[in-house]
Amino acid sequence: MLKGLGGLGGLGDMAKMMKAAQDMQVKMAEMQEELSRTVVMGESGAGLVKARATAKGELTGLDIDPSIFVASEKEVVEDLILAAIKDAQAKAAERSQQEMAKLTEGLGLPPGMKLPF
Repeated sequence: MLKGLGGLGGLGDMAKMMKAAQDMQVKMAEMQEELSRTVVMGESGAGLVKARATAKGELTGLDIDPSIFVASEKEVVEDLILAAIKDAQAKAAERSQQEMAKLTEGLGLPPGMKLPF
């Protein structure tokens, strides 16, 4: 007899934990898919340069105002482009963290818990 296990209670808890882990994997996959479809915009130079990226941080496009294309301003233009890309990436990271926080909150996990484990 398996008196030490207290009946099937321990196995039932394990099954619940496995189900919760599977549910979390599904929700993580759905969230990753949503982040790849979500577009964020970064900008610099008061909107002279705009960068589009997915919320996963993949750069998808640039919009550059033609007024900044002056040969003598090449370095300024490069700096504005980099700044817009960095802004888009920062917004993507922020959006990703927000979505992760929603997911962990819905699962009853402590705030700030890093997933996946």
